[in-house]
This record gives sequence, C-alpha cells and structure tokens, in this order.
Amino acid sequence: MTLAAATGEGLPEGGAVVGTWFDGQRHDRAGLTSDARPVAPGAADEPPVLAQARAWLERYFDGEDPGPTPGLAVAGTDFQQRVWERLRTIPRGQTTTYGRIAADLAAATGRPASARAVGVAVGRNPVSVLVPCHRVIRANGALTGYAGGPERKAALLRLEGFVVLV
Repeated sequence: MTLAAATGEGLPEGGAVVGTWFDGQRHDRAGLTSDARPVAPGAADEPPVLAQARAWLERYFDGEDPGPTPGLAVAGTDFQQRVWERLRTIPRGQTTTYGRIAADLAAATGRPASARAVGVAVGRNPVSVLVPCHRVIRANGALTGYAGGPERKAALLRLEGFVVLV
C-alpha cells in the first residue's frame, strides 16, 4: 500500500492522512500533488501520522480491532465528505448498501440522493481501509464497486469476520 500525509498550517500536530491506496488500484494515488515526496517508513522525516497509520493498518491486517483511525484530511466535494463520514459509522464486520446510505443522506439533508451517486463517491474514497468503503455492498449482496477489486473487498470483509458468499 501507499500512504500519504499532509503537514503544516491548519492540520493537526504530526499531520493528517490524505491517502491510502492499494498499489495499482483504480484511482491509485489520485489527488497527490506534484510536490509530494516519498518518505521511508521509520525515517526521521516521516510525519508521525504516517507511523500511526502504518501501526493501525498492521493491527487491522493482523485481524485485530485497530481502534480509532489516525487523523484524516481528505479532499472531496461536500457530497463525497458526507458519504465518507457515513462510511466511518459502519461497524467492523458489518455491511450496508449503497441504497441505504443514499436514503440516510436524503433523510439527513432533505435532498434526494441516489445509490449510483453514493457508489461514485464510495469509489473515490482516497483513504481505503481507514474509511471502510469495502463494507458497502449492492442490495442483492454483490461485492461490486470497490476500487481495489472484488477479490480484495471479499478478503477485507472475511478478515473482519463477515461471511462472504460466492
């Protein structure tokens, strides 16, 4: 995986995660600016939030509950931000549907939202795993719409104890 953080004015001390991507996934490293520079894990100039994110991901991939996510500062439209915030409320080992999220957003905002628009926003989530877009499935139970691919989505759900039927 590739992790990215931002530091500086307006961000928490130690920085905030702005991206986590599986290498080669759809939208891989989308939104990284041209002045982004690589930092080796554990290097003296590694922002503390990257070390926190790595530790969080290690616990997650070891099958543990990693606890609260490190600080995030993801860029997106207001609609995308609302969808991504809703994703963060899906409990580990559980799923919801694109339609359910659309209905929740419509109820909260008083404006209609479509499952298709939610799907587009979910697919553009720049902080994969930290914001659990893999927990969103189609109403018929199909594991579609994951930028990392359906096999990876199934593996993440299994890791969380969700029974995936193929």
